[in-house]
Amino acid sequence: MKTLIHKVFVIIFCAALASSYSWAAVPQPPKLKASAYILKDFHSGKILAEKNVDKRIEPASLTKMMTAYAVEMELKLGNISLEDKVKVSRKARNMGGSRMFLEEGSLVTVDKLLKGLIIQSGNDATIALAEHIAGSEDAFVTLLNAYAQEMGMKNTHFQNSTGMPHHKHYTTVEDLATLSHHVIRDFPEQYALYAQKEFEHNGIKQSNRNQLLWRDSSVDGIKTGHTNSAGFCLAASAIRDGMRLVSVVVGTKTDRARTTESQKLLTYGFRFFETHKLYGANEALTDARIWKGKMEKIPLGIEQDLYVTIPRGRYGDLKATLDIQDRIVAPADEGQNLGKVNISLGKEKFDERELVALRAVPKGGLFRNVMDEVLLVFE
Repeated sequence: MKTLIHKVFVIIFCAALASSYSWAAVPQPPKLKASAYILKDFHSGKILAEKNVDKRIEPASLTKMMTAYAVEMELKLGNISLEDKVKVSRKARNMGGSRMFLEEGSLVTVDKLLKGLIIQSGNDATIALAEHIAGSEDAFVTLLNAYAQEMGMKNTHFQNSTGMPHHKHYTTVEDLATLSHHVIRDFPEQYALYAQKEFEHNGIKQSNRNQLLWRDSSVDGIKTGHTNSAGFCLAASAIRDGMRLVSVVVGTKTDRARTTESQKLLTYGFRFFETHKLYGANEALTDARIWKGKMEKIPLGIEQDLYVTIPRGRYGDLKATLDIQDRIVAPADEGQNLGKVNISLGKEKFDERELVALRAVPKGGLFRNVMDEVLLVFE
């Protein structure tokens, strides 16, 4: 028996508008003067531009995104609070590189240290927080690697919390894009700190090193990094009309270059692509016939929001079909795979997701079983 196929039009819009709007072919992404980079849509996960995404690179101070994430997780768990006063150690005070200019033995709140870490990229603030949370930086680093593993950052290993060069301290731009996604999604209130342009401590005011915050009002983060061996690096994110892009650019030669090259990626992404939410998680897309169950229908949907990123102007070419398993027989468990959602863009297959049961349906009684057995003979 043929599989039941329901055709569902994802987009319904004015035909006059569709006929009056013409879309142009999408050009090749810009080629950047950087050793590696990636441009990714935040919601759909679609990669729009890339170079050497799996190449092992040095993250420099982009490491501090994971350090801040670990601090934010400790805050969420209630293990620390923003009002905690942290005593600054000699090690923290003596850290070189970018600094918050902490004084040894002084007491500084977690709140100020987190701002010093994110906005000023302070190595001293980073060490003070690591020691406050785990007792030592070495112990704290085990948290960073544990979170990296949970996030699926398969080509990353942290050796320290600041991003100081070390042969065992490495990542990839793809993994950094994954980290950026979690920084934005998991702690939105703290993420607002990444857009703050300056912070002052002990009379010393420092500006955020992310120059895109001044150049592009749609940019709201994320983090810069630099060492002689890593070059100038920038993980950036911007949101326009509900579409959020994440870019990671590493290995440029100057501060200006990392800003300019990142802007090229973001401009390309917003100019030539658009992102749409097609279906929501646990939203019933259809009710399918289920045999020998306590109910005759079972609601089917997807477990996660479905976003697609497509060439700008091709919204009307999107279609979806629901390919449902033939003869669904009870019992059925919630979350059980019972088909697929197939997304096409014109004649091209674009994406697919599992179509699952949104609720469990147990076996029906004797009467239902007998009746459905008879009906199935003629089905």
